[in-house]
Amino acid sequence: MTDDQRPAGGVDPSQHPVEPAPELRYDALMAAASESADAPVATDGSQSAGAADLEHVASEPLPDGSGKELPAADPPLSAVVESVLLVTDVPVPSVTLAQVVDRPTVEVEAVLHALAQEYTASGRGFELRQVAGGWRFYTRTDCAPYVERYILDGQQARLTQAALETLAVIAYRQPVTRQRVSAVRGVNVDGVVRTLVARGLVVEAGPDEDTGATRYRTTHYLLERLGLQSLDELPSLAPLLPEVDELTSDSSST
Repeated sequence: MTDDQRPAGGVDPSQHPVEPAPELRYDALMAAASESADAPVATDGSQSAGAADLEHVASEPLPDGSGKELPAADPPLSAVVESVLLVTDVPVPSVTLAQVVDRPTVEVEAVLHALAQEYTASGRGFELRQVAGGWRFYTRTDCAPYVERYILDGQQARLTQAALETLAVIAYRQPVTRQRVSAVRGVNVDGVVRTLVARGLVVEAGPDEDTGATRYRTTHYLLERLGLQSLDELPSLAPLLPEVDELTSDSSST
């Protein structure tokens, strides 16, 4: 090659052969497939030349810089946990999540706590809470007015005062019969209890041993709505009760 035939820079292509680009493998594959389709089928059971070329080209690994195929990478554990929690409408125990991802429970719990801290630190509109024995996503408290405005759209879905009082008696005295709740409130609560059952806040808890009447208790759904782990976290009633001296003075005045 003369100097006039050399490319700019003075590099001789014959001394530096250029490897075909990885995209050319697709062209080679298609060409081999075309040839194998046109080639006659061997009658002795051996492969034709075109089929052999096709198998050779298809079996070549994709180049990744080292000549090896790239393994399929598993998603991070935190991403898997987030995905599972996004599709559930009930709190999921950490043990259940550990079984799903096939990892130790301690490791999954560490990821859950890390995610909860990350959401809080970044000021996201949702948070990860541990309630009712499991983990679940909730909207952030300071965003509640906007969420309520979107969901309710002007409709009132709150419990009545009678329902709240009945629910409080059941929560603190459970399991308890309707007769006992009526005695505490001084009014009939049959209709209110049916409303609480229909909303999933109260369920039947078997018959009373003495009277045979049906007893009622609160549900895990109530714990979710209150954001509590268990009924032990309910506030104490002692500060709200009147003092003994007040009761004595009231009874003496009558």
